Amino acid sequence: MASSDRVLMAEIGAAHGIRGEVRVKPHGDDPMALADYGPLETQDGTRSFEILSLRPQKHMLIVRFKGVNDRNAAEALTRTRLYVPRERLPEPDEDDFYHADLIGLPVYDESGELLGKVATIANFGAGDLLEIRPVGSTSFFLPFTREAVPEIDIANGRILAVPPEGLFAPGEPEPQDGGEDPDADDDGDSD
Repeated sequence: MASSDRVLMAEIGAAHGIRGEVRVKPHGDDPMALADYGPLETQDGTRSFEILSLRPQKHMLIVRFKGVNDRNAAEALTRTRLYVPRERLPEPDEDDFYHADLIGLPVYDESGELLGKVATIANFGAGDLLEIRPVGSTSFFLPFTREAVPEIDIANGRILAVPPEGLFAPGEPEPQDGGEDPDADDDGDSD
């Protein structure tokens, strides 16, 4: 199964206690639904994780996986990313998107200038942000709102952005196209 056929659902953080529980950062709208999609898998599909129990704790979940029975086993899972095969997920609503569908898409401004590609979708507590990585320049964050991102065209593989005024502070260079192919995979990551 290709990595594009898997959707990132969560990432395992630190161990929690001594009985094998771990902190898990969910990436969906409904964190408690993480157990509804069957076993979670690593990106390459070589390992599978069955959830025995989960409970919310602030912005995380405390999860117990089958076969993880002590702190040492839990610690060995730190930073493991958990995926679900796409066919197990419902089709997103019209204004909803799986992060996996946005990562790598080129982002253009209203004049058609390439701003960069979506590197990640982050949320530091005040709403989702698209991290845009320009060719040969420092990445920047764009609010993932209808005003800043009025059009997402998954079928044609492009995003239209209207960066908020002041996003590029005076004296700081705006992203440059650099003339490179926006579809070229520059980092080898195919999330």
